[in-house]
Amino acid sequence: MNVILHPSYFPSISQYVAMAQADSITFEMEDNFQKQTNRNRTYIYSPNGIQLLNIPIKHAIGKHQKTKDVKLETAFDWQKQHFKSLEAAYRTSPFFEYFESELLPIFNKKHTFLMDLNFETMEIVSKCLRLQLEYKKTTEYFHEASDYTDFRTLVNGKKDTSIFENYTQVFNEKYGYINNLSILDLLFNEGRYALDYLRNQKL
Repeated sequence: MNVILHPSYFPSISQYVAMAQADSITFEMEDNFQKQTNRNRTYIYSPNGIQLLNIPIKHAIGKHQKTKDVKLETAFDWQKQHFKSLEAAYRTSPFFEYFESELLPIFNKKHTFLMDLNFETMEIVSKCLRLQLEYKKTTEYFHEASDYTDFRTLVNGKKDTSIFENYTQVFNEKYGYINNLSILDLLFNEGRYALDYLRNQKL
């Protein structure tokens, strides 16, 4: 299948299921930025349950701006906070230390644009998964993307109703299984088995 998706920050497992099962991947580049979506956020399983990691951005005053033009807010040290949160959540997971050095550059590098950061997170995670990430980018916006299997709604967590098979999570005994978190949750818990998991799920 030929899928179209939004680039997002450490995408949800559902987005990676779509990518792992796709024959070709196209990323939407011409949409307007929408708040309260995974374009600039991701969800992890922390010691206190589900936790939102949100990237602060510079909002355009009184007008729409395209996601590809959105700049990161540099007044906050959000990268340090996000990495500390990941450590607290996954330091005891089976594969955190195995992938830590691969992921660290994301939290040390200063990006200007959200889109550049999102592509870097996807490229590094795909490398960790051993998933060959080849993709195209759109050059204009179509409300109906009839040439594709349209998974653009997956960037909006509230509209994403995907349910996947359980796997072992660090705080399972405390809060039970939490479905469809950031791809990082699957990567740190399942390691080299994560790609097989993604290919076996139904969207």
